[in-house]
Parts: sequence; C-alpha cells; structure tokens
Amino acid sequence: MNIFILTKQVPNTDKIKIDPVKNTLIRDGVESILNPYDASALEKALKIKDKNPETKIYAISMGPKQAADMLQACVAVGCDDAFLITDRKFGGSDTLATSYILANAIRYVEAKVGKADIVFAGKQAIDGDTAQVGPEVAEDLDIPQITYANEIEVSEGKVRVHREWDDAIQVVEASMPVLITFNKDEELRFPHLRDKRHSLNFEVKEVTYEDMPQIDESVIGLKGSPTRVRKSYPASLVKDGTIIQGKDVDEAVDELVEALEKAKLF
Repeated sequence: MNIFILTKQVPNTDKIKIDPVKNTLIRDGVESILNPYDASALEKALKIKDKNPETKIYAISMGPKQAADMLQACVAVGCDDAFLITDRKFGGSDTLATSYILANAIRYVEAKVGKADIVFAGKQAIDGDTAQVGPEVAEDLDIPQITYANEIEVSEGKVRVHREWDDAIQVVEASMPVLITFNKDEELRFPHLRDKRHSLNFEVKEVTYEDMPQIDESVIGLKGSPTRVRKSYPASLVKDGTIIQGKDVDEAVDELVEALEKAKLF
C-alpha cells in the first residue's frame, strides 16, 4: 500500500511578526517547523506502517529549497522517500493554485512509485488556517475525501474513519483511493539516532515546473491566483486572570459571579 503525505514547512506562529508595510510574514530569524496538523497526520500513517511493514510512505511538500530540511526530518521518522515541489513560478500561489500544483505533483510521484492508495494531509496549516488545500487536491484528483479525521482503520481496500463534529463523532467508510485530512490530536514520534543520522544525508528529490509539463502556467503563482491576502496580523495573546483563594466555597462563588458580572461575561 502507498500512502502519500502532504506536508508544509511553516513558521512557528508563537514567534511570528508581520511586516507593517508589506503585510507579509517576517520569516528571517523565525524557527521553521513541520506544520503540526501534518505532523499528526504523518503519525497516523506511521502507525499504519507499524502494523503493515510493506506500506510505503511518500512525503510531498511545496515550498522553497530550505523545506528540504523538514522533509529530511520526515524521512528520519519513517517516510520512505520525499519530494520537494519547488520553483519560482509557484511563488505567490493561493490555495486554489497550490492544490492544483500539488495534485499534479501527486500524479508525477505516482508515475515514479505507483498509485497512491491514500493521500494524508493535515486539516489546515497554522500559517493560513484555511483548511482548503486538502479538499481542493481531492477535487483535482477526482477522488473521495474525508475531513476532520481523528482515527483511521485500513482493511481490504477500504478505510474506516472517525471524523470529529462539534457534538459527535461520525464514522465514515470509503474505498481507496481516498484523501483524508486530520485534526491535530497526536504528537509525531521522535526519530531513532541512527535514522536521524541517515536522514541528514538523504537526498530529497526536487520537482520543478519543467518536470510537470502538463501544468497550465496561467493558473499558478501570484498572477494565476484568484485570491489575494489583503492583510496579515498575529493573533493577540491576552494573559489576564484572578485567582480566588483563602475563602470558603460560598464566598468564592459569590466573588466569582460578581467578577463575571463586572466583566459582562455572566
């Protein structure tokens, strides 16, 4: 079985800053990490491989050349190969253009290693929070999709997925091939030292625009994107609170209610 995992290198949003003039992310000096939702999806794929060692996992990412470091880290924990989709022509792509490029990248990798049985992806990227790319890739590939997944079981060409709703868990079955996006509910395992050393010398395969001649240049990059980012800003973190202590329960409750009323929260 072949599992393709879509990954993205993102800035650590706890430390992100915005250029006040350009309204773009300032990435210089900011730590880059594997998108946490993708990391959770990768761990799900690795657990399937733990149970079925014949499973192959292929990591795919679209981004600048430095994203190869992130893909090497994916190899360190158990991915069998990694492909970096990188070209200046892809720069500025919105979610629609990005999903189109990634769908074509999946076809490119399939031509090299065989058809994907399942495509895994994180629900969203923490530097965009759109949750659009995964479903759009499935649409481009014309395959079923299951979103907001927490658990997955694989058997005889089918998947059984638990997906999260606001107030319930829905159980869905689908035949392969299928694309699944996962919530952030699991930590990615640490690599063994031996595998970590191996990954540092692993050659990530670069795939450029010239390698995918079927791509229509008019629908990629900034010029081919129908949407634009008008403004970016970091989320405001407000740390404020009151600790009520040294009183009996009734007094503490009365004080809490009074504080909530003053704050117009009750």
